[in-house]
Amino acid sequence: MKLRIIASLVVFIGSYFPLSLILLAQDFRYELLSADFCWPIGIGPCVMPFRNWTLSIPAFAICLVCVFFSFGVLKTVKPKIPVDVKEAKYIPAELMAYTLPYVVSFMSLEYKDTGKFVGLLVFLGWMFVITYRSGQLILNPLLIAFGWRLYEVTVSYPGDTEARTSWALSQSDLQPNTRCSVATIQDVMIIKSQRTEASD
Repeated sequence: MKLRIIASLVVFIGSYFPLSLILLAQDFRYELLSADFCWPIGIGPCVMPFRNWTLSIPAFAICLVCVFFSFGVLKTVKPKIPVDVKEAKYIPAELMAYTLPYVVSFMSLEYKDTGKFVGLLVFLGWMFVITYRSGQLILNPLLIAFGWRLYEVTVSYPGDTEARTSWALSQSDLQPNTRCSVATIQDVMIIKSQRTEASD
């Protein structure tokens, strides 16, 4: 259970990589664009081009690492178990939970505004708990941007008449009565279509 929570938290943090990029851009000191480059920073006239770099850069770096971890896991998954897809229903991602923090970021939110920033962290913490408990953590807009789609599928294993319903992620357009290969991560099927008709 502990590993599942950590993995889920990594996926959740990675989904807000665009938000960290927005806040990083808002934290940049654009008046320094015309200044000459100098090194090392912090000595003499050399200054950091970010107002609150001790927060903005680590937050950006953490989200970036989580993004690479999330997509790295999906990339290394090799579906090998054959299943027959009986039904496949595409589920559009609910973007509202992910959209609200972006709207807030444009309402004068900066890292130096401690109260607002802490409030955002509390909000994101509650969103993680809600999405984790409701099983909607995989409704991730970043997955959509990279071609992944969420389905509710009913499948059966070859030679087994018992049908099972589950959520599945796939980069293929899943169709009923086809045979696919699956792997399972965190109780979610990862499906690769083989484009063959399933036997009755």
